[in-house]
Amino acid sequence: MFKTLVATLALVGSVSAFAPQPMGARVTTAMFDTYGKYNEKLWDNDAKKDIYAVWDPSAPRSPENFNPFETFDGNSPDASGRYPGEPFYKDPMRGDVSFQQMMDERAEIEERLANPKAGDKPGCPGCRN
Repeated sequence: MFKTLVATLALVGSVSAFAPQPMGARVTTAMFDTYGKYNEKLWDNDAKKDIYAVWDPSAPRSPENFNPFETFDGNSPDASGRYPGEPFYKDPMRGDVSFQQMMDERAEIEERLANPKAGDKPGCPGCRN
């Protein structure tokens, strides 16, 4: 008798999984991910300097808080701080550059490396590594 009751309950429970839901009880399963300030905008050196200016190495890394000049396996992050191969990576819109611009940026990089932000050290919460 007990086996019959258990079998009946299992059958009723499995059938209800395929029954249509009432019209007002829909649940969305869409995933919304956040993107950075320069998503779908020009991701050039000026944009990177803007993001770097507000970057806080002691705060957790997020699309709004990351070092845009930090590289990972030789790759630069997109406008949301994601690297190629990571989920939600979007190839950024890059501007044209000239040799002179690259030399100017190199001088800025050397200056930035010589004077890092307070708290910018390997393993800090705002860093990739």
